[in-house]
Amino acid sequence: MLIINVKESESLDKALKKFKKKFEKTGVVKEMRSRQAFEKPCITKRMQRLRAAYKQQLQTNEMQG
Repeated sequence: MLIINVKESESLDKALKKFKKKFEKTGVVKEMRSRQAFEKPCITKRMQRLRAAYKQQLQTNEMQG
């Protein structure tokens, strides 16, 4: 359960923005999407390795450029 403290003078837009930010940090949507379809553990590990290699390549390119 999310609790957002809202001041009286605060607008609804700001309160909604706070709620969305807090909700995103909980990772509920990300977990729900991952549970929609089963993925084999070997495929999950492969994707993690590919992402890590991609990030490392970006970092090395930034250092060189």
